[in-house]
Amino acid sequence: MIRTEEMLLNVGPQHPSTHGVFRLVVKIDGEIITEAKPVIGYLHRGTEKLAEDLQYTQIIPYTDRMDYLSAMTNNYVLCHAVETMMGIKIPDRAEYLRVLTMELGRVASHLVWWGTFLLDIGATSPFLFAFREREMIINLLNELSGARLTFNYMRVGGVKWDAPEGWIEKVREFVPYMREQLKGYHELVTGNEIFMNRVKGVGKYTKEDALNYSLSGVNLRCTGVKWDLRKDEPYSIYDRFDFDVPTRQNGDAWTRYQCRMEEIEQSLKIIEQAVEQFPAEGDILAKVPKIIKAPKGEAYVRIESPRGEIGCYIASDGKKEPYRLKFRRPSFYNLQILPKLLKGENMANLIVVLGAIDIVLGEVDG
Repeated sequence: MIRTEEMLLNVGPQHPSTHGVFRLVVKIDGEIITEAKPVIGYLHRGTEKLAEDLQYTQIIPYTDRMDYLSAMTNNYVLCHAVETMMGIKIPDRAEYLRVLTMELGRVASHLVWWGTFLLDIGATSPFLFAFREREMIINLLNELSGARLTFNYMRVGGVKWDAPEGWIEKVREFVPYMREQLKGYHELVTGNEIFMNRVKGVGKYTKEDALNYSLSGVNLRCTGVKWDLRKDEPYSIYDRFDFDVPTRQNGDAWTRYQCRMEEIEQSLKIIEQAVEQFPAEGDILAKVPKIIKAPKGEAYVRIESPRGEIGCYIASDGKKEPYRLKFRRPSFYNLQILPKLLKGENMANLIVVLGAIDIVLGEVDG
């Protein structure tokens, strides 16, 4: 019998595969993890507290910096909460622009996940292909908003700017191109025997575990729970589109991979329909006061971000700043199951387990 000694090992906070300043203190016995403790807070900016001294429109840039891979979704959830409190009806053209930007952002976010996840486990080419396609999406959103990452595009009542001439046509052309690239992704990776052996059965948990840990998004749907707020509690104009909610049963890294790849296809389906239905003309902003004051009361709204359910709670005392603001950040909740998944796991699988969850540290820390 080989006698081993337990050792404490720091993974991060400057480790390339934690994708941000995230520290994981693991206790290992030989190659086996006996305990794992996430240490967060390195990116904390106090967004929710700062919001109490900011007007509602001034808070929007702060939401860009939470989940910085899905800034449009964050913009929307804040605006949606304020609009719900004020009872604002959004013009159709603005709603279509919102959906197009959010779904383009979802595709771009999943591409970053796909490329970096495979890079973490030793495949270089997928990372280059993923960022090539993501760059096309970033260019589209840049043309629309004037920014490449922190877009600050949504406004209470609509959007900041209308689509420039020819933009909708460019989005239309992107859809078949991206579908063709997806086929190549599947040929390169999805059917690859080495890749499947690397991820199948790793980081597995049950539907009960997912529900008990309040997991959402792909981390919930990979256990067979068909729950997507775009379908189950439709917001914006998502009830106008025909799309499916991909689910799997096994709850491991392999099924999370499959769900995300299928979600890219479904987002392209939504984008395609939104482009076809896009109004030829119309307002992009509802009639709202220059200084927005939410009425006294409170509201909580939730939507489906690329990482799961993101919620926004606002308590208002009728002033131009919120009395209290709180975000439900999916990455923060999804991360909570990590110690359970890593206990008893081989050290070589740590990065596979963490990467398959798909966290963004700006959203974990808030």
